[in-house]
Amino acid sequence: MTKELNGRVALVAGGTRGASRAIAVELARAGAYVYVTGRSSGTTRSEVGRPETIEGTVEAITAAGGSGTALRVDHLEPEQVRGLTERIDAEQGHLDILVSGLWGGDHLAWNIPVWEHPLESTLGMLRLAIEAHVITVHFLLPLVIRQPGGLVVELTDGTEEYNASYRTGTTLGYYLAKATSHPLAKAEAAETADYGCTAVALTPGWLRSEAMLEDAFGVTEENWRDGTAQNPHFAISETPTYVARGVAALASDPERERFSGQTLNSFQLAQRYDLTDIDGSRPDAWRYIVEVEQAGKPADTTGYR
Repeated sequence: MTKELNGRVALVAGGTRGASRAIAVELARAGAYVYVTGRSSGTTRSEVGRPETIEGTVEAITAAGGSGTALRVDHLEPEQVRGLTERIDAEQGHLDILVSGLWGGDHLAWNIPVWEHPLESTLGMLRLAIEAHVITVHFLLPLVIRQPGGLVVELTDGTEEYNASYRTGTTLGYYLAKATSHPLAKAEAAETADYGCTAVALTPGWLRSEAMLEDAFGVTEENWRDGTAQNPHFAISETPTYVARGVAALASDPERERFSGQTLNSFQLAQRYDLTDIDGSRPDAWRYIVEVEQAGKPADTTGYR
């Protein structure tokens, strides 16, 4: 990728692992200076308990030929986000790209009705998916709209159409957490429209994150296809780099404002910008999930990647 984002300043909130880490790396690879925030830093870990850290993300940025800074921030703490905003303002004077990948709720119990689900877990999901995101944009949007052309990306799980229905096997807290990302992006788009800002929600497909590979399937990226023995539909999965390449391309698109207020997915961006995953394929996971997996058909990715 050429350095189309040279001179741009980006913040990836919750950039410790998964899609957020990959997005931070691809934005930096394209030339942006990237701030990476999260709660897992040094020897301190969030309640998720994974080994990845924000410093590890910056190491990956450096290895990709980019530049960035890791800052430990809990985005549920308004004063910490205020301090982050003040630091970026002092060092850069503006912010061009804000990616909110805040979550960290997958360890909270699933597949339990709300009256049995621990209340602290239900409310925890909502705080992570809604409160943390609102706190983040409250403080940081003034830097994004300071000059025209800003981009806000709200990461989520599921397209707007898919999340319109309750997702069996989750829980009320998870459903609300992910369904809320779509009106959140619409509201941000409406409130920043006069400033030439673009705001979207964005979902990867079946993501081969570190946790998905190691914790859910017990495989690595090198032998990920062995996971299809547990669930053959895992064949449609994609790497975090796939959606990250899409974000970098979107940030480089001078006409990106036409997408403002929409929910996009990794396949749409790959198709629009002629991108592929690292293996050269172009997974269309959400169409596959609906047309093959949920339809009860045998796993077959022909025509879907």
